[in-house]
Amino acid sequence: MTDINAPRPGASNRTRLVIVLVVAVLAVAIAAWVLLGNGAAAKECPVQKDAALDIDFASVGELAGLNPTGEGRGYATLAFKDADGKPMDIADFKGKGLLVNFWASWCVPCREEMPALDELAAKYNSDDFMVLPINLDIGEDGLGKARKFLADNKFAHLPLYADNTFAAFERLKQEAVTVGLPASLILDANGCELAVLQGPAHWNTPDGYAVIDALVKLVKG
Repeated sequence: MTDINAPRPGASNRTRLVIVLVVAVLAVAIAAWVLLGNGAAAKECPVQKDAALDIDFASVGELAGLNPTGEGRGYATLAFKDADGKPMDIADFKGKGLLVNFWASWCVPCREEMPALDELAAKYNSDDFMVLPINLDIGEDGLGKARKFLADNKFAHLPLYADNTFAAFERLKQEAVTVGLPASLILDANGCELAVLQGPAHWNTPDGYAVIDALVKLVKG
């Protein structure tokens, strides 16, 4: 009598083959992710754990949500445009520590954060530091919307930079840096990421000033 529970000839071989194929596919996917995603970005800068820890140590109270990184991601080639539509990138600000803030006029938390950023810029913008806001209103009229918002609110210390293609922010999403607006990057003088903040913050407070003081100290060496 035939045992119906007995394995069929070749069944175990087929199972092993399926497992091998699944493992191979996963290995290729992981390799591609490392090569094209975080791994590629990590090659742009050296790992800076100590510098990130300096920023982290200063990140308390209103800035407790600031996440230290220093993992090697760099943004020197991150592209956007100035108020006249001239192409620019982060490398144009080499030598300055940067607080890069991504915002849009339709983003309510972004709008609420802008006065604090304007006050921070008034206090700290210098040869060693700059608040660099990048607007993400998409479409041909995106730049106009951003310009009107800044003018209507009289933000005298926040220059207009924009990426109406949304490509710059898509890069952050692909590299799992952030997922929504507003989002801020703390970058060193070479455009290397030291910390990331998802969401708004009260930058115009002693807690915000402590973070920027720590960044400026790193920039000055």
